[in-house]
Amino acid sequence: MRAAQITNVSRRSLLGGIGAGAFVLAVGLPSTGRAQEEEPGFGPDAMPNGWRDDPSTFIAIAPDGTVTVTCHRSEMGQGVRTSIAMVIADELGADWDKVRVAQAPGNEEKYGNQDTDGSRSLRHFFMPMRRAGAAARVMLEQAAASRWGVPVSEVSADRHTVTHAGSGRTLGYGELAEAARDLEVPERDSLVLKDPSAFRYIGTDRVGLVDNSGITTGKATYGIDVRRDGMLYAVVARPPVYGGRVKSYDDSAALAIEGVEKVVKIDPVEFPTEFAPLGGIAVIARNTYLAIQGRNALTVEWESGPNAGYDSETYRETLSQAVSSASGTVIREQGDFDKAFAGAAQVVEAEYYIPHLAQAPMEPPAAVVEIRDGLVEAWACTQAPQVTRLRLAERLGLPAEAVTVNVTLLGGGFGRKSKPDFVLEAGILSQAMGGTPVKLTWTREDDIQHGYYHTVSVERMSAGLDATGKTMAWRHRTAAPTIGSIFAPDPTQKLPFELGMGLLNMPLAIENIRAENPAAPAHVRIGWYRSVSNIPHAFAIQSFAAELAHAAGRDQKDYLLELIGPPRRVTPTVQGDVWNYGEDPDLYLIDTGRMAAVVEAAAEGIEWGREMTQGRGLGIAGHYSFLSYVAVAAEAEVVDGAVTVPRVSIAIDCGAHVNPDRIRSQMEGAVIMGLGQALMTEVSFAEGRAQQENFDGYLIPRMENAPKRIDVHLVGGDATYGRPLGGVGEPGLPPVVPAITNAVFAASGKRIRRLPIADQLRS
Repeated sequence: MRAAQITNVSRRSLLGGIGAGAFVLAVGLPSTGRAQEEEPGFGPDAMPNGWRDDPSTFIAIAPDGTVTVTCHRSEMGQGVRTSIAMVIADELGADWDKVRVAQAPGNEEKYGNQDTDGSRSLRHFFMPMRRAGAAARVMLEQAAASRWGVPVSEVSADRHTVTHAGSGRTLGYGELAEAARDLEVPERDSLVLKDPSAFRYIGTDRVGLVDNSGITTGKATYGIDVRRDGMLYAVVARPPVYGGRVKSYDDSAALAIEGVEKVVKIDPVEFPTEFAPLGGIAVIARNTYLAIQGRNALTVEWESGPNAGYDSETYRETLSQAVSSASGTVIREQGDFDKAFAGAAQVVEAEYYIPHLAQAPMEPPAAVVEIRDGLVEAWACTQAPQVTRLRLAERLGLPAEAVTVNVTLLGGGFGRKSKPDFVLEAGILSQAMGGTPVKLTWTREDDIQHGYYHTVSVERMSAGLDATGKTMAWRHRTAAPTIGSIFAPDPTQKLPFELGMGLLNMPLAIENIRAENPAAPAHVRIGWYRSVSNIPHAFAIQSFAAELAHAAGRDQKDYLLELIGPPRRVTPTVQGDVWNYGEDPDLYLIDTGRMAAVVEAAAEGIEWGREMTQGRGLGIAGHYSFLSYVAVAAEAEVVDGAVTVPRVSIAIDCGAHVNPDRIRSQMEGAVIMGLGQALMTEVSFAEGRAQQENFDGYLIPRMENAPKRIDVHLVGGDATYGRPLGGVGEPGLPPVVPAITNAVFAASGKRIRRLPIADQLRS
């Protein structure tokens, strides 16, 4: 089936296009019976069940029948623009070939939360989008019934046509657009959603990505592609150490380069930094090449600031010492750990290290900002257009209403582009140039050396086994700088949302459990990275589960299933998780039966238990994150200390399979990203400076490293679509690394407790 087209539109062009006779369903108006002055509700309390009912926010129908679906989430390869359009089109009864997709600008008042993170786009908007499509369908049916003078019960809308059952008369959606425009929006309780058996797009692979054509023909617009008349180009020389500032600089050589227009000093960052630019010296020129040449010609003396002594290897020892004693805050206490541990027949302890990571999207951060007549317009590859709008307004001293943020296609995001510092830099420089549009580009080196890094972490695990090898006591100590360090002065312990990512909410059938969190100050900017704190927690817990299996003389998979325990449904708050990904803990219970099912599916997919040749082994891991259940089974081969992973089996239960093709692609991408984390990916620091600059140092998997076979298994799909949805974009990643490292142990007999593996097996 031909993919629908995608259109990137600004606020002005969208409103202008709508005015030409399009059917726009009462934009922003309350539905019948709702007080006009009532404020719409936004946030986690409203999104899953209600949000707003008016379809006009997302749907417009032109006289020629073209349906334009406005997507308010950022597209970065996960397929959200396609998935949202699929859901609306199915309930609307639209012909996919007549569906187009427009990208919404940042506007919280109109669209609610637009932050594309947390694997929550469909989780929050599946039902609201269904209701939007259904409401528009009903309004078209009402318009047709009125024109024909028949009861609305005698008409039905499907395949872009409304049909009268008695006479066979038909009208196209475009013919009804004007008449339907002025009808009242149906009450939510009156809407009858389609039976899932009637879905034409949802749950199928019939729909291709709406962005495919634009991407393959080079017509798609990424942040780095935006052009404006009279635009100038800029790059920034930033302090090499976090918190540093310019002591002095000489820009004469830069300004001597023909085409360099101006050099601008950007104020240094203050702590806590949040999303503020790091400061430095910007060079503005007639093209990016000249701007980079000008930056290279600068002479800058830096004051290094308070983090000049940061050394990641030394800090690893600091974190190791922190988890070696009972100095941390107890964050979970169940049973009597001390008594059970003291009485254990066998004690097993291990410590795991996860380094800093950079998101390193293929498209580095890029933004264009233009200021004209007191109005600001930005174009950016951002995951968070609303935060971008607010912070840009604050930085430029303008009201938020004066700022428009247009969202381009993102060439990858992984959490980096949820921070708008790069857009603020472009705004500062446009203002310095009197409002002239300025494109601010981060080079690959900028991105790797000045980013918001995934936190470094040390996890210390201790367990006591009884005489049969059963785990009777379990202790988990975790030390890692928190993301909260960019938001508040001197926080040194993980926040509840970080602890609720695979530590407090991992279901374990163990009677005596303790978890502790010692302090760990931050020395670099810590930020969201795909799967966030689930990465260190899954690596530690799933690696340790395999170590316990080995100590008990048991099969990895069987022992993991024993730790998960019998089928039961656990309220997250019982385990101390007060966050639960922002969802109702009574709605999203932790289901150990579903966890066990994905473990079994992943194992079956890799033919668990088959005989392996020397130097080859199998590993398995399972993890619950973003309200989904994922397990990975991997095959590893170790030859002369070099690790290859020829085969991976990954299984996911995310509640329902709205867009199966995108689920599979996200799992495949998670496998590749996790492979890099296991084998090669790391940012290290010395004297406060990142030691890697580009992909020659910050290694990521290439085609030659990729598994020859990745099997994806979609487990537990709810055909009724009545079960709450889980996430897809992030939960595939956490179990990949421990599955690989467990397989490496099975292949080589050498345990991996420090990431990445790199050359550890060569010695």
